[in-house]
Amino acid sequence: MMTIKGIPSTYNKDLQESVEPLLDHVKTVGDSIQIATGVLSTLNIQPKNMLASLSPDMLATDLADYLVRKGVPFRETHHISGRVVALAEEKNTPMDKLSFEQLKGVDSRFEEDILEVFDYQKSVEMRSASGGTSKSSVMEQIKVIKQTIEKK
Repeated sequence: MMTIKGIPSTYNKDLQESVEPLLDHVKTVGDSIQIATGVLSTLNIQPKNMLASLSPDMLATDLADYLVRKGVPFRETHHISGRVVALAEEKNTPMDKLSFEQLKGVDSRFEEDILEVFDYQKSVEMRSASGGTSKSSVMEQIKVIKQTIEKK
């Protein structure tokens, strides 16, 4: 109402065009909440299937992050990581099964500790920023959500 109060007479007709998309969004959000409720209420977590679906290719970004920590600019590390993925595909072998020598052949800045990159648990725990995947970060997110729910 305050928005309409300050505009000249008959200009409020322009606002009618913005109401329809707003109502569409409200309906979409409502539908999304219903879908999410259905998904979460019937969710059945299968840890064995989750572990079986892990793939070393998921750790390509960790390769890039490794080189960034070694001082290599990310724009380079992205391409180096891509070459490692391409080598693994060429050799028809998972990335984590490439030898140190093969990795060193892709880029001389790889050191012996590169093989530690292929640890899924470490990969998850490295992301400890707010909203990250580390256990401490997830526990903090859960705590915040619980506090928000309790306030309502």
